[in-house]
Amino acid sequence: MPSISLKGQTMPDSPIRKLAPFATKAKEAGKRVIHLNIGQPDIATPEVALEAVRSDTRTVIEYSPSEGFASYREGLAAYYRSVHVNVSAEEILVTTGGSEALVFAFMSCLDPGDEVIVPEPFYANYNGFAQMAGVHIVPVTAHIDDGFALPPIEDFEAKITQRTKAVLLCNPGNPTGTVYSGRELNALASLVQEHDLYLFADEVYREFCYDGATPKSVMQLEGLDQHVVLVDSVSKRYSMCGARIGAMVTKNKEVRTAAMKFAMARLSPPTLAQIASEAALDTSASYFSEVRDRYVARRDALVRGLRAIPGVRVPQPGGAFYAVCELPIDHADAFCQWMLESFDLEGDTVMMAPATGFYATPGAGTQQVRIAYVLDLPLIERAVECLAEALKVYPGRS
Repeated sequence: MPSISLKGQTMPDSPIRKLAPFATKAKEAGKRVIHLNIGQPDIATPEVALEAVRSDTRTVIEYSPSEGFASYREGLAAYYRSVHVNVSAEEILVTTGGSEALVFAFMSCLDPGDEVIVPEPFYANYNGFAQMAGVHIVPVTAHIDDGFALPPIEDFEAKITQRTKAVLLCNPGNPTGTVYSGRELNALASLVQEHDLYLFADEVYREFCYDGATPKSVMQLEGLDQHVVLVDSVSKRYSMCGARIGAMVTKNKEVRTAAMKFAMARLSPPTLAQIASEAALDTSASYFSEVRDRYVARRDALVRGLRAIPGVRVPQPGGAFYAVCELPIDHADAFCQWMLESFDLEGDTVMMAPATGFYATPGAGTQQVRIAYVLDLPLIERAVECLAEALKVYPGRS
């Protein structure tokens, strides 16, 4: 029988989705599974986006230009200017989700074997994207004790080798919900300039900053026009995860030209989803203020409930809609699977993402889980209740 490629064998499982078969079996056994494992909000997609698709009269769903519809890119440029990011439509490439944007960035800027420094814990699929592009993730560890703040710049310096070509960060952060300060980003900008690196920035959670925090885009940093590649998406901003529309934004013309070759090879981003995404640009400001209020209420209920459980530690997230918490358990992978296979509280159980998959350092995150507070308050509160009872009887409690 022909063998599977080495790349196929080493492609990592998603820690967010790998427990799905156990969740399916739990449901088949009659349990209600409260899904806090994945960033799929229950927030309604803006009606203006849905109506744009319903009312479209075209009789052929044709290819769009490889770079995306011009009208959508013009609308995106206006959106970015509204959040103080000065870019033109020609500096925007519409992609099939933010995932494709980052893959395009990796393949346009990096060669196989090159290294990308990433603060960990980080979005688990970065590992998969790096594997696809043949590049290596080099982690710099952030710690729960200081709320997963950006590690000291000296820690980044210590990781730089001749193969280092880029730094990647997510702000606000997935999985931690950390919002990096302007001071932290300025220090990182100096490092990038000094070592002539690319700076890839995943800013898909820009609209979700809390407690008066204001997100600072890396595209606002001085002197980095040729270094920065911004990755964006409509998935979380407008609760349109299934649309699979993202954007790669850069002022570096050579990077844009190279990425366009990959864009042409995959033909075009989805036509109907671009129609919805362009219409979503007209979403009212009140939509976001209402959504932020809902997430803050959910976050506060989650953090308050978790901190009331003996042995549990969780920092207060400043943005996005995730929290990484530390539990008194032997191993997060075993615990999350046990929750689905062996535990229920009057028919309810909880699905979480083991944090081990959000680290690149072997052995890191073994007592941590990521919880996505994307469901309404009664379910958040019930999930915390389930977790509290589960920890009382879990056989691997430490």
